[in-house]
Amino acid sequence: MKHVLVLGAGQSSPYLIHHLLGLADQEDWFVTVGDVDIECARARVGGHRRGSAIRFDVNDATVRSAQIQHADVVVNMLGPQYQDLVAWDCVSQQRHMISVSYRTQAVRDLDADARREGVLLLFELGLDPGIDHMSTMSMIRGVRDDGGKIVAFCSYGSGIPAELDTNPFNYAITWNPRNVVMSSEHGAQYMEDGLIKIVPWHHVFLHTWEVDVPGVGMLEAYPNRDSLSYMESFGLEDVRTMVRGTLRYPGWSETWSTIVRLGLPNEHLRIPDLAERTYREVVEMFLPLSVTGPKVEARVGRFLGVSPTGRIMQNLKWLGLLSEEKTGCDGDTSAAMLVHLLGKKLRLEPGQQDLVVLVHELDVEYPGVSRRPERITSTLVARGEPDGFTAMAKTVGLPTALAVKLLLRGELSLRGSQIPTHPSIYDPILAELASAGLVFEEIASEIV
Repeated sequence: MKHVLVLGAGQSSPYLIHHLLGLADQEDWFVTVGDVDIECARARVGGHRRGSAIRFDVNDATVRSAQIQHADVVVNMLGPQYQDLVAWDCVSQQRHMISVSYRTQAVRDLDADARREGVLLLFELGLDPGIDHMSTMSMIRGVRDDGGKIVAFCSYGSGIPAELDTNPFNYAITWNPRNVVMSSEHGAQYMEDGLIKIVPWHHVFLHTWEVDVPGVGMLEAYPNRDSLSYMESFGLEDVRTMVRGTLRYPGWSETWSTIVRLGLPNEHLRIPDLAERTYREVVEMFLPLSVTGPKVEARVGRFLGVSPTGRIMQNLKWLGLLSEEKTGCDGDTSAAMLVHLLGKKLRLEPGQQDLVVLVHELDVEYPGVSRRPERITSTLVARGEPDGFTAMAKTVGLPTALAVKLLLRGELSLRGSQIPTHPSIYDPILAELASAGLVFEEIASEIV
């Protein structure tokens, strides 16, 4: 019997665990789900005869080592800060690991060790990153087989509510809220018409542009991390434009940029007795002593250069950042406070659906043939189930579960530190995603 260890039972895990347990009956597997909140893990397993739930603290080295040792493959759904730690253990114990998180440099550096130990460390296998990489590679291969040369590449991903006016932010948390809070911590860089653009962390949400998504409408985009690092991964070293971006409904970046510029997404500075302090008190900590005024609203407005009575300030008030309510959060940083607050205020309400969107835009030239340049746009739009699995959980969890199946069936021979850009990964997974209704719609139009 093969053993699958899933670490993390948060918002992105329900469909993954559900699908793995379904496969366990067919494939003779056993699935163990570990989370620091054992009740959450038990709820995900649901008493399935081929599953169990355990309390798992990733910082407990003894427990971590013992659980990894008994697994054939580890599915690491924990936060980005725990990816390197688990990857090291998996290599040392010769266990495969699959993750939906970004591949860090530390994990890249494990490539030689993983190959020597016969281990696959497969990262970036969710929605974005994940399905976007696989569909990109399939498109690139198709273009080249058709004699085309890609000169510009733009790719966008998003998880948003299906309906507008759900709240003043037009947003809902359907994945790890920490990833939303810390989404700009690394800054960003991309290339436009041959020019590299570098965006520091506190300016990410000031670099926005419009993207018209077929079937959805006009959204706003902002740059997502380091787009240039994927030029080599995708074999696009010669493109003039290379952009990976995130999509939101218009207005998100305008408000969130003020929260970033204020400095609240901070995981390093410890705030004493944070749970007993009010949100308003914490916000005031981030205002310089030289800024004075009768109210915090006026001081925030002056410091950030926004109207103390305008829409941005009203959004901050609605979120609760200026309230006299005690934070009551478990952590001791302002980032932990934001994670706690977003989890309460920006959630899908009963009966609401979420929406995931992936868009690729490839500008293609056809050297040596009488064919005009064209733009190929490929779009995936998927809706979640009201009061059921979210589209985010399905599109993150399903490709991960399919990769587990490939590994445990012996149909995936890759080893080392990888992302899903090899056809042995993306060909079978994209085919099964299409069978599950996750299909990209492709449109080609001439570039005038």
